[in-house]
Amino acid sequence: MDNFFVYVLLFLHILGAAAIVGGWFATFKKPTILPIQLWGAIAQLVTGLAFVGIAGASHTDMNYAKIAVKLVIAIAVLVPAILGYRKAKAGQEISTGLAHAVGGMALINIAVATLWH
Repeated sequence: MDNFFVYVLLFLHILGAAAIVGGWFATFKKPTILPIQLWGAIAQLVTGLAFVGIAGASHTDMNYAKIAVKLVIAIAVLVPAILGYRKAKAGQEISTGLAHAVGGMALINIAVATLWH
């Protein structure tokens, strides 16, 4: 049962990353923040924290430096996603930098997750 829950978390974590980066790629020529990107950023943060909690509870060795870097980047994705979503919902223009910050930082977070061992 424990493994099933971990795999569901992993699935949701990857799905969150796909939502952020996929939305970024889909709107690359006319940058904006899509609601799915905000939900993806929330999913990334929540599932990432759940992974750390599970690993800590099971006394698994953890790379705290990597966890800290990924947390900071996840927040750097979530904050502009919230700001951009609020602007889009209000019908305001979203700056190119804000839109690219969400997708670009998510891509960097994926690179950290996969390339840092």
